[in-house]
Amino acid sequence: MSTSSPTLEPDAPNRSRAPQHGFFERLYTGTGGFEIVGRRRFFYMLSATFLLLSILSIAVRGFTLGIDFAGGSRIQLPASDIATTQQVEDVYTETIGHEPVTVQKVGSGDSATIQVRSETLDLEQTAALQTALFDEFQPKNADGEVTRNAISIAEISETWGSQITRQAVIALLVFVVLTMIYIAIRFERDMSIAAIASLFFNLVVTAGIYSLVGFEVTPAAVIGLLTILGFVLYDNVVVFDKVEENTRGVLHLTRRTYAEQANLAANQTLMRSINTTVIGILPIIGMLVIAVWLLGVGTLKDLALVQLVGMIVGAYSSIFFAVPVLVSIKERWGPVAAHTKKVLAKRSGAAGAKAAAAGERRAGSAAGREVSETPRRTRDTGPRPGTRPSGKRHRKSH
Repeated sequence: MSTSSPTLEPDAPNRSRAPQHGFFERLYTGTGGFEIVGRRRFFYMLSATFLLLSILSIAVRGFTLGIDFAGGSRIQLPASDIATTQQVEDVYTETIGHEPVTVQKVGSGDSATIQVRSETLDLEQTAALQTALFDEFQPKNADGEVTRNAISIAEISETWGSQITRQAVIALLVFVVLTMIYIAIRFERDMSIAAIASLFFNLVVTAGIYSLVGFEVTPAAVIGLLTILGFVLYDNVVVFDKVEENTRGVLHLTRRTYAEQANLAANQTLMRSINTTVIGILPIIGMLVIAVWLLGVGTLKDLALVQLVGMIVGAYSSIFFAVPVLVSIKERWGPVAAHTKKVLAKRSGAAGAKAAAAGERRAGSAAGREVSETPRRTRDTGPRPGTRPSGKRHRKSH
């Protein structure tokens, strides 16, 4: 086998040099230019940091449970021009003797109301508070009449809250179990383990961010969490489908490793994940702007916030966590581990041969003699001086 020397062809270095692509071009084409699997230790450390902060926040700060889970009293009155959240809070504090849990304005225009959430009030406290609010603000009902009935007070018992909490936890566990069963059937064993790990990573980090920021956990937030877990599952299916396609038959070849093919698949789906996430969060941002800031619908706020956080975390986990975990499992044992060692050993041998040839050329140049790059068996084609003719003619090799 003969190889041509780069010094014989001046244009060879220009042809062999890989084309340089910009950041956005590599991102758009998915040519494998981003080292995701190769830098999996960095992404493991980053993911471990997210998990540690989330677990610490859940353990130390806990969750801010909504009234549907924790129980309590909800006071609601029309938001007139003279009634502000601070004024309502002051009246509540002066009447009851302690501050409420939350006071917020909900809705806009004539339908705007001020909602006060507090601990459970007894009948005497409820009557005193209703009287104080009526005397201070003179609220009107939908017909424009000044009446005490414009102030509504609802009681939610702790028993009801515990039942809601139990049902929410059961719904979450059932969803996770069904998802694990589907993943185990849909993928091979190692992909199933990586997908389930990604699912739990997304669940813990999203819950940790909710705890860290202090978002109120409501039934709408639980529904949103189930929704984004479905989004994570969809994202993992798309990414692993591409990994499965790229690595099909890779064990029968020695040019590329399983990790390199998986890294290529991650790059090819990276732009799709970014597009899906951006398209997905745009309506959520619109929901936050229109429903919360303009209309003041608190339920939609809880639903939108958990979806916004979960979709961003899910896009990260499907590419930068699930794929590296899959490769690490594959390279730990089994045929992929043996194949990777074989490919790396072959490359090491080829690199050693090239290094030896380069050293021989440098030694020859230093001694002032020319060293040919053709193999020795093809270089000595003529008879040596002083040998007797054999009487046979050399046939041309075809």
